[in-house]
Amino acid sequence: MGYKFVDNYREKGARKKLVEELRKKGISDEQVLKAIGTVKRHYFFDETFWNQAYLDKAFPIGEGQTISNPYTVAYQSELLHIKKGDKVLEIGTGCGYQTCVLLELGAKVYTIERQEKLFERTRQVLPHIGYQAEFFLGDGSKGIAEHAPYDKIIVTAGAPLVPQILLKQLKIGGILVIPVGDEKSQKMVTVLRVSENDFDKIVLDTFRFVPLLGDQAW
Repeated sequence: MGYKFVDNYREKGARKKLVEELRKKGISDEQVLKAIGTVKRHYFFDETFWNQAYLDKAFPIGEGQTISNPYTVAYQSELLHIKKGDKVLEIGTGCGYQTCVLLELGAKVYTIERQEKLFERTRQVLPHIGYQAEFFLGDGSKGIAEHAPYDKIIVTAGAPLVPQILLKQLKIGGILVIPVGDEKSQKMVTVLRVSENDFDKIVLDTFRFVPLLGDQAW
């Protein structure tokens, strides 16, 4: 991806249309919709594919990874109930689109990616387009213990189970959002840490993510 960033009336109109589409699909958090309408998704695409950027579809970004479709990004973001200043751990930086949505919501984001090429590209691109996060290269299935605890944790890859190591890095009262299932499909799961040893789990809709890789995953 080169550093040619242009945002004209065509892209702005496409974002507005996308927001209306997500609203019709059930996304109701106005702050999340505003963030989706603000982050320039075409910046994460090669210019050749800009016409694909505001379709509600996933798209390959290299290294066997994808940029999630906007509905999925909005769905996970809505479940997190981000408050301004929340300390959020993102497992799976990818191209950084979800990262930017979290930042638009007012979170302080710690994001970890295991694919070095994606890590290097995203670490360079995001500041260039006005977004500042804390970037880490490593095994996201282990979280980032040295900066724990977190108000919220979001996992952007499918896991066979909820890694206990991530639950330990969640503040009491904090929320973890993770897709759990097999390699073909997962159920979105939210976990609320009620106390030191108690967690409430809610199983929601079916999605399909690339698999979470690492010592605490497959």
